[in-house]
Amino acid sequence: MQKTRDLIEKLGFPGGDLNELPSSAKTFPDGAQYRVEIPSCEGPATFEAIVEACEQYDVLIHRISQGSGIMLMTDDEIKRMAEIGCRENLEVSLFVGPRGTFDITPMQRASAGGIAGLRSQGMDQLVYAIEDIKRACALGIRGILVADEGLLWLVNEFKICGELPDDLVVKISVQLYGGNPVTVKLYQDIGANTFNVPSDLTLAKLAAIRQVIDIPIDIYVEAPDDIGGFIRHYDIPEIIRVAAPVYIKFGLRNSPNIYPSGTHLEATSIALAKERVRRARLGQDIIQRYASHLRTSAKGAAGLAVPAASEGTEIEMIQ
Repeated sequence: MQKTRDLIEKLGFPGGDLNELPSSAKTFPDGAQYRVEIPSCEGPATFEAIVEACEQYDVLIHRISQGSGIMLMTDDEIKRMAEIGCRENLEVSLFVGPRGTFDITPMQRASAGGIAGLRSQGMDQLVYAIEDIKRACALGIRGILVADEGLLWLVNEFKICGELPDDLVVKISVQLYGGNPVTVKLYQDIGANTFNVPSDLTLAKLAAIRQVIDIPIDIYVEAPDDIGGFIRHYDIPEIIRVAAPVYIKFGLRNSPNIYPSGTHLEATSIALAKERVRRARLGQDIIQRYASHLRTSAKGAAGLAVPAASEGTEIEMIQ
């Protein structure tokens, strides 16, 4: 076994999980070690509710992310999301659709369907996904969420050839499940700008991933029930120490899955979002209580995918 570990180390990876829990010396461009994300922001009304709740609880956040998908939002709704993000200097990350769970395949519903995740089904879905991204970018969005390796590679190629903005931040969904350093580095190498690791990784496993990648790690410190339901608030200072730069994400346990959302679930979406901000207040209190030396970013800091002002530019759609 030692021979295997030695060869893995020669390849540039840790020979095992880093149980010694070394501190990360890496940071965001502004020197910050952590930022805060509120997920499941399912539309402009929910976004405004998050902004109001942040004022109520005196919570500093840096990114909101959405899960239902760009394809289920009107142009006006996307524009309004971009306008709020621009006004508040917050990153806005919208999920790309369609994906496997939107298609006619029964695989995701089968007893072993979890292996399929949200990956794209066939080439048509990849074309549709690129169209989804083009529309969002034309309306000012500069952050997207993807859950397919092929789509990730394709997006990066479209950025290189100028078909997508070069400042587009590509966030990898927790549904893609990259739980080890080699896998996460592969995603970084083909275009990931920020990576949502599985929520159940130990500190030693997080430290090992951090050793080999430079992009930010995103992690739920409170996870929805359907991805584990963990509540790791007291782990926050140590997660930041070993995994910086890291986005601390506040999901919500014991809450319904509202994907795909819409106006029929808007009241629920708003209520859940407000509680996520309250949970973020609890998390930030723990940081202040036990690790006040840890540094965070100001709103609109370098590297955030704050929306660009929409100029109404039409992007040519693929035929």
